[in-house]
Amino acid sequence: MALKKNPTSPHVAWFRDAAPYINAHRERTFVICFGGEAALQPGFAALLHDIAILQTLGVRLVLVHGARPQIEERLRARGAQIQYVNGLRLTDDSALQAVKEAAGSLRAEIEALLSMGLANTPMSGVRVRVSSGNFVTARPLGVRDGVDYQHTGEVRRVDTEGMKHHLQAGDMVLLPPMGYSPTGEIFNLTAEDVATAAAAALGADKLIFFSDTPALRNASRRPITQMTADQAQALLNGRRRLPEELALHLKCAISASRQSVERVHLVDRNRDGALLMELYTREGAGTLITGENYERLRQATIEDVGGILELIQPLEVEGILVRRSREQLELEIERFYVIERDGMILACAALYPSTEEAVAEVACVAVHPEHRGGGRADMLVEHLEAQARHLGITRLFVLTTRTAHWFRERGFEPGEIQSLPISRQQMYNIQRNSKIFIKPLQPRHTRRKLA
Repeated sequence: MALKKNPTSPHVAWFRDAAPYINAHRERTFVICFGGEAALQPGFAALLHDIAILQTLGVRLVLVHGARPQIEERLRARGAQIQYVNGLRLTDDSALQAVKEAAGSLRAEIEALLSMGLANTPMSGVRVRVSSGNFVTARPLGVRDGVDYQHTGEVRRVDTEGMKHHLQAGDMVLLPPMGYSPTGEIFNLTAEDVATAAAAALGADKLIFFSDTPALRNASRRPITQMTADQAQALLNGRRRLPEELALHLKCAISASRQSVERVHLVDRNRDGALLMELYTREGAGTLITGENYERLRQATIEDVGGILELIQPLEVEGILVRRSREQLELEIERFYVIERDGMILACAALYPSTEEAVAEVACVAVHPEHRGGGRADMLVEHLEAQARHLGITRLFVLTTRTAHWFRERGFEPGEIQSLPISRQQMYNIQRNSKIFIKPLQPRHTRRKLA
């Protein structure tokens, strides 16, 4: 009598799905930036508690905050003039005093919220040490187009050694929107400039901007979940007028991507839990910007065995793929190629060449159910064809029970058992009754030697 299988709790399923991301992000360095507007929202404590969760999961965090509304509130209270030129604050003496007060007050509030340890909250039992200091050296913007920006500055350099010392000790580093000069001056900086410079100097794995802008959408009003830096630049250069904050974040993302920061995320700060969903679910909850496509096709290694097994076992149960044991897969792992994202195997395929007969088998083509329809199987098969040509293979063959039409659409034609290599004929499973398809390969074009 078969045992009844109870349905999996959604909480357990989510935790299992998040596990690969937890492992991938551990001991990575993330720079997170949010504006002072976030501190005025009711969900600010929850936002900081989500950030603290990252710390408990082993992520090394640099937190950068802005203070624009807090500064303006102080200036209005004093009856002082609020001046912006080309999107930058003109920081006179009165404004600089407001900057120092606002940044100091906000720093104290952030540290207080990160020190909470109440029962029945995400901070229960958590001890987050926050380190801040003069990590950012700045210089004045000076006079530009006839405008003297006075105490408004830009980042000159970042003390990476000092920050890394605190990060390695398990501290969260907190950077205000201020910088200091070797002559003892204080300069008002934009949080985005500080965050981008810090991420580039540290070689951060991720730079994350919290934005007040809803999800970035394409011309069809569909959310844009990922783009390259070049695509982001094209969006900035296009006719579409973007919100000021979004345009600034895109510019910073492009700059960071071109300074070796692998991934930049734009996350809606108004959506509760968006940070955790973006980092620990396959679907995400924001827009990812990379220097290049962040999925990569590569040859499999022994470390990929577990991921490949997880991918193919459901298909083996359905009878779509032939069963492979872990031991067999370990022995044949050099035959496999995978498409990987953030340490997760999204698709795989294998090539088994018989070079003496100039023929090779394409096998074990599998794509994760949630990532089908994106052309990943085509990429893998095309890559296997290129590898086969490199080996001098003139024919590919495949045995399949369910995907005959897919292979026929890609140039494979029905074949007979007799057309297979002798060793493969002997292994053919008559009971499985797989269909055989063969595709001739054109030889690689060779360059004509110059006379």
